[in-house]
Amino acid sequence: MSDSPQWKLNDELAATTRHGLEVLPAAVTEAFERSVEDLRTSGAARGLMVGDDAPDFTLSNQTGDPVTLSEEFAHGPVILTFYRGEWCPFCNLELRAYQRLLDRIHDAGVRLLAISPQTPDHSLSMQEKNGLGYHVLSDLHNKVAGKYRLTFRLAEDVQQVYRSLGFPLDQFNGDDSWELPVPATYVIDPQGVIRYASVDPDYRTRAEPEEVVQFAESI
Repeated sequence: MSDSPQWKLNDELAATTRHGLEVLPAAVTEAFERSVEDLRTSGAARGLMVGDDAPDFTLSNQTGDPVTLSEEFAHGPVILTFYRGEWCPFCNLELRAYQRLLDRIHDAGVRLLAISPQTPDHSLSMQEKNGLGYHVLSDLHNKVAGKYRLTFRLAEDVQQVYRSLGFPLDQFNGDDSWELPVPATYVIDPQGVIRYASVDPDYRTRAEPEEVVQFAESI
């Protein structure tokens, strides 16, 4: 994918969605669509909003080292993005998009943290597979995602679909909760206040990394 100014992450995500509609059984894509719509209409997992204080946390990164949010503020603003897991193609595309902007992020004095409920081994796999040069954190049992009001539980029928596709979340996440975070991206200022928030129950769309970085640069 070109790195030209015209390149948009959501164009690539849309292409991935179209490909899924072509290759996956209709029952699978219908289950995914129903799951998204149920989450949207339930009003659950709406996430924290602009102006809220960002809950502090300490999580292990892909190599097992502790990373504390409040300590990252010593460098400047923090981009905090919650993703579902290495098994999610949309998440892989998003995290690679941030990697392409990493030099610019660092030049602006901004820190980038990516969080999922995966075990550290799977976070390491995510980091290695995508060549990521930033912290990929393991939020076991979605404890931090819960503080950010992002967690929800997959319905039983959707759990079966995930298993059929080779995505046994109990193995990826190390528990049998079948909980995930709604994909969300925050920009947090050095005082710990959320200045930008993007939370969408549809995992097939994400905040544009270019726009997120531009906002972080403006703080």
